[in-house]
Amino acid sequence: MSQTNSITLRSRRLTAAITAALAVTAGTLAAAPAAVASTTAVASTTAVAPAAVSAPAATTTANVVPFPVASEIVSAGTTGFLSKSSTEYRWTRYADGTSTAVGAGGRAPVLGAASDVVVTETDDLVLQLRDMATGAAPVEIDLKTLGGGVNIAIAAVGSTVLTSVTASTGATELHTVVRDSDGSVRNRVVTGLPAGADAFTVASALPGTALVAYRGVTGKTHYAVVDLATSAATETYENTAPASDSPSAAVSATHVAWVENTTDANGRTQKSVVVADRTKPGVTERFSVGTTAVTGVKVGLTGSWLVYGEDATDPFSDRLPFVAKSLATDPAREVLEHATSLTTAPDGTLLVRGGSLADNEGEGLYRVTAGDGDVTRSLVARSGEPTQLAVTGHNIPEVLDLDKYRGGFPFTFDANRRNIGVTVVLGLDEVPGYYRTYKWEGRAASRVAGSGSGSVSVSWNGWTDDGYGEWLSVRPINNGPLTWDVWVYPLDGVGQSVKLSGTTTITRAPRRHDFDDNGYPDLLTIDPVGKLEVAYDARGHNSSEWGTGWNIYDRVSTPGNLGGDTNPEIIARDKSGGLWIYPYDKGLKPRVQIGTGWGIYDKIVGGSDLNADGKADVLATDKNGGLWLYPGTGETNAPLGARKQIGTGWGIYNEITATGNLAGDPAGDLVARDRDGVLWMYLGTGDGTFAPRVKLGGGWNAYSRIVSIGDGNNDGHPDLIAYLSNPSDPREIVYRYQGTGDWRAPFKAGVLGWAPGQGASQIF
Repeated sequence: MSQTNSITLRSRRLTAAITAALAVTAGTLAAAPAAVASTTAVASTTAVAPAAVSAPAATTTANVVPFPVASEIVSAGTTGFLSKSSTEYRWTRYADGTSTAVGAGGRAPVLGAASDVVVTETDDLVLQLRDMATGAAPVEIDLKTLGGGVNIAIAAVGSTVLTSVTASTGATELHTVVRDSDGSVRNRVVTGLPAGADAFTVASALPGTALVAYRGVTGKTHYAVVDLATSAATETYENTAPASDSPSAAVSATHVAWVENTTDANGRTQKSVVVADRTKPGVTERFSVGTTAVTGVKVGLTGSWLVYGEDATDPFSDRLPFVAKSLATDPAREVLEHATSLTTAPDGTLLVRGGSLADNEGEGLYRVTAGDGDVTRSLVARSGEPTQLAVTGHNIPEVLDLDKYRGGFPFTFDANRRNIGVTVVLGLDEVPGYYRTYKWEGRAASRVAGSGSGSVSVSWNGWTDDGYGEWLSVRPINNGPLTWDVWVYPLDGVGQSVKLSGTTTITRAPRRHDFDDNGYPDLLTIDPVGKLEVAYDARGHNSSEWGTGWNIYDRVSTPGNLGGDTNPEIIARDKSGGLWIYPYDKGLKPRVQIGTGWGIYDKIVGGSDLNADGKADVLATDKNGGLWLYPGTGETNAPLGARKQIGTGWGIYNEITATGNLAGDPAGDLVARDRDGVLWMYLGTGDGTFAPRVKLGGGWNAYSRIVSIGDGNNDGHPDLIAYLSNPSDPREIVYRYQGTGDWRAPFKAGVLGWAPGQGASQIF
C-alpha cells in the first residue's frame, strides 16, 4: 500500500556559511573552505554530503553515561557536567553516570562554568557553592550582606561569583565575589569597563577568565575579557549589532569569537562570525554565515579551532550543521549534524549538546577536542533520543469512509522522535508532478516538551482543489481511488525527512441528489428553452450543461435510486402523461418509459422511503386532492409498484416536498405548503402513512419552489432549498434551510445562497 523513502528537506550551503568575506588586517585565520554542492528541498532521495567538508575523527568514549533527556548543557568540570531541563538542573558524573538534582528549573538559575563548582541560590538570596568533585559541605555567601548596592548573581566561574550591582546612584556595576578560606567575602568592582555599561551577561569562560557581554552607551554589544584574579577587564571588543541581536560568543587563551546579526542591502538578516586575535590587538577576521533568520548561531573555541553551527525552526530554510574551522589553514569540516548548546571544559575542550547521524550515536553530549592539526569528537553521554527521524506508523486506511469522519479525517503519523511536522498532498493530476489538492501542514510538540516518540495529525475535510486558483476551484473530492504523498520532517531541520506514498479509496453512502459522487447533493434546473443544467451543488460548484429539449416535460423530480444500483436517477413526465426514468452512471443514460396516464397528477415528488423498506418511493397528488404512494421496487425494468392511496384533501397544498428523514427514525417525511404560505411537516410512520401534521411557520409563499436536496452541509441531516425567482435581477436567489435532526424544530433559519441562473422554469 505504501513505501518509505528518506529525502532531504534542507540544503547545506556551506559556501555561504563559511566564506571569508573580509579580513580587517592580515591575521592567522585561514581562507574559507571550497564551495560545496547544495541539495534541493523535498526533491532528492538522499542527503548530499558537502564537498571539501570531512567529518572529524570520531573517538570512542570508554564510558558513555546517560544524558538527561530534553536537557541542555550548562557547564562542565573535570569530574562531571551540569545540565538543565525545563524543570530542573542536574549534575552528572563522567565516571559512573550518577546524576544529582541540584536545583529547580523554575527558580533562580544554577550557575557554573569551567569547574566542578556549581552555585545555587535560596529564596533569601543566599548563595551556596558546592564542589561536586569532593562532595564537601556547601560554602555560603549572603548577597544581602554585600555592600555597594543590590547584588544579583549572574554567573560563576569556579569559586568566583559575578554579580550585577545596582548602586544607590542608579548606575550598574559588575562585581566579582569570592569567599576566602577564613570565611571573609571579597566583593570587588570589575575595573576597566567604560562608564554607562550595563546588561551584563557571561558568554563564555575559562578557569580564571570570563568573557562578559555588556551593552554600551550606544546600545551595541561589547565584550570584555575579565581576569578574575585581579577583577579587571583586560581586553574589550565591540559588536556592531544591537545587544538584542548578539546570541553567542566564546573565549580561548588566544582568541575571542562572537556572532553579529546585521541587515544586508535587501533588508535580510545577515549573520557573521567574527574572530579576534587576543595576541594582536585590532586583528579580526569575519566569516559570513548566511541570511537565514532562525534561532541563532552558536560559537565556540577550542585550541586552534573555531566551531559554530545553527539550528533552524523552519525545516525548509538553510541550517548550518555544527562545523569546525581551523585557525591555521585547514578547510571547515562537519563535527555534528546539529548543536543546541555548548560549554568550555576546564581543559579547553568543548562539551556540545547535539546529535549525530552516525550509527549508535544519536542525541547526547559530545566532547570536541583540538589535536595536532586535527579536531576529534567523542560521545560522552547519550540521551537515548534519535537524531534521524523515522516514521513508525500511520492511520491511512485502504478504504476511507468519509461518512464516518464528517468533521474531518485525522491523518496521523507516528515517529521515533518529537519536534516533527507533516505535509500531506492528495491526488495527482494527469500532468506528472502537478498536484490537484491543497497541502495540509501539521506540527507536533517540540522537543523541549519531552523526549521519546511523537505523533503529528492533520485533519482533512474531504475537499480537493483543481490547482488553478480560481473562484470555486475548491470542491469536495469524488468517491474512488486517490493517491497520497506525505512528507514527515524534523521541525528543527535536523536529519532527513521521510516520504510515504500510497493509495486509498474514498467512499460515502449514496445520496439521492449526488450525481457527481462527491458526497454533496446537486441542484438541477431546466431553463425556459429546455436546457438541463447542474446549476450548482450544495457546496457551490460552477454550472454545467447536461442536455437540451427538456421543455417537453412538465414535472421533473430526483427520487434517488429507483433502479437497484447506487446511482441517483431523474424521473420526468411528458405533456401527454408518459412517465420516464433517466438512469445515471457518470452521465445520463437514455431514457426508459416506466408509466403512462400520469397526466391525472398535478404534483409528482420523490426522495423519501415512506414504508421503511430501504427503497426510494414516489408520491403523487391527483387533481381531486388524493395522495398516492408508488412504492419503489429496486427493479431496473419495473422500478415502481402498484399505487396505493394514502391520503385525501391534499388539494389545499400548492407545494409538496419529500424530505427524507427529518425526525431520526427510519421512515421518510414530507413538508407541504398551503395556499396561505404556511409550511407543514408530515412525519412518516414507516408503513406508508403519516402522523398528524405539524405547523412549521408562515411566509413560505415568497418562494416559487421548495426542494429537498438531502444533506447539503454533510452534517447528517436533510436540508431544504427555497428558490426565489427575481425577474428584476439577472441573478436567481436561493435560501438554504439546514436540517437539525430535531422534529420539534427541524430547520435552522434560512441562509442566502448561490444563484442557479436566470429564469429557471423548473428546479429539482
